Amino acid sequence: MDTSPRLALSLFQLLLLALVVCVALGTSHDLVAADKHPVAIVVHGGAGTIRRELMSPEIEAEYRVILTKAIMAGHNVLIAGGSSRDAIISAITLMEDSPLFNAGHGAVFNHEGNIELDASIMEGRALNAGAVAALTRIKSPIRLANSVLDNSPHVMLVGPGAEVFAQQQGFDLVSNDYFKTDRRRLQLERIIAQEQSVTLLPEISDPLLLTYQFDEKKLGTVGAVAIDQNGDIAAGTSTGGMTNKRFGRVGDAPIIGAGTYADNESCGISATGHGEYFIRAAVAHDICARMAYKGIPLQQAQDEVVQEKLVKMDASGGVVGVDKDANVAFSFNSLGMYRASINKQGELVVKIFKED
Repeated sequence: MDTSPRLALSLFQLLLLALVVCVALGTSHDLVAADKHPVAIVVHGGAGTIRRELMSPEIEAEYRVILTKAIMAGHNVLIAGGSSRDAIISAITLMEDSPLFNAGHGAVFNHEGNIELDASIMEGRALNAGAVAALTRIKSPIRLANSVLDNSPHVMLVGPGAEVFAQQQGFDLVSNDYFKTDRRRLQLERIIAQEQSVTLLPEISDPLLLTYQFDEKKLGTVGAVAIDQNGDIAAGTSTGGMTNKRFGRVGDAPIIGAGTYADNESCGISATGHGEYFIRAAVAHDICARMAYKGIPLQQAQDEVVQEKLVKMDASGGVVGVDKDANVAFSFNSLGMYRASINKQGELVVKIFKED
């Protein structure tokens, strides 16, 4: 009998995931009515240096549980007849509230030791979009981005002005301390120490922080893409950006066409990676454009951009997407990417490592 730690991990995960799926699904995993468009949803929680040997079994199980919760929350909206926008917001807000991801509570620190948050959302029916950047007091950036889409003549709002708009829309402000966690503070301290050529890095004594060391170089962001029963595609992305960022740096997550894009005629994409490169490569839009202009499948379009174009630029990261026919796909060129999907057949997939 195999009594290895990997078997124990599998059993532990199986129990946790079974509980999550049973609660989320209930008795409502019915197929969409024949006259409705098939639904599908994908989520991601960041890509980067994610190796199995550097992650404890308990932490791996935690990631799989929250990914399952997020994908099920979004899918339940879809099968109940809800919109793709509502579905991805349901999924993303769960990840924004989790300290495991670099978005919302648990986001990375900037150079000054504070949190700055970015997000965007786009719907493919009319190509409408909303984006926010450099937020410091908004609990759910993706919800504010959605409010920009619905209630502002502008596409992107940033900084204090975005938070004034948020208050006018009825959003409550929270303290910046709400977003801060000890492991993200430690990451900042270690990076600054390395930059200053300090040979003795800040000591780690907390066992939980020790298990997160693999995460220091992870390119973290959360996102989701879905298609609803009307055939409408929506994509959204939310992030805390890059550890030790300075001077008001903003990455690709709130940039429409770079980190987020949706078009009912082709696909929806949410990206995660080194934002400067994803902006320069217009990653999300490029994938959808290749589908439209070349007539190629979603997976091929993703791979051409992520595995070829970005690799030539020495850029790391990944994307998730859904096309107009409710096909789902992932592509990444890093060691791993937190990802989950439920396809149009209702099949659930949750993965972390490249070899999954």
